[in-house]
Amino acid sequence: MDFMTAFDIGSSALSAERKQLNVTAMNLANAKTTRTPEGGPYRRKAVTLATSPVDSPFSVHMKSALDRELKGVRVMDITTDERPFKEVYDPSHPDANEEGYVLFPDINVVEEMTNMMTSSRSYEASVTSIETVKNMFNKALMLGT
Repeated sequence: MDFMTAFDIGSSALSAERKQLNVTAMNLANAKTTRTPEGGPYRRKAVTLATSPVDSPFSVHMKSALDRELKGVRVMDITTDERPFKEVYDPSHPDANEEGYVLFPDINVVEEMTNMMTSSRSYEASVTSIETVKNMFNKALMLGT
């Protein structure tokens, strides 16, 4: 494994966590949205992560067996959560039905904050691994001086 492979793995994690954080921010921003262009309340989104090969198909054939198992991470899918909406009695709301109930997205702020903290910590861990690889690379360059 070379230094650039470790950078590739770390950068794939940074990209995936950035997308996770964007989706979490979108869910928090729309926690009270009752009207969307598609009609009805906002539906919560969820990110599914999957492993992905780091190397190109050509370079896979040039690597040893130990290096072939290197995997990064990627966003496999962003799905719509199908939880039922919350019904809140508020007859003064402009989107209330005839009985006075308003449908709100079923977004748990605590769950979203937990997802945000997890993404933030994973992002920090990836940055730390990239900085460590960079420091190792710099130390290796200083061996000849």
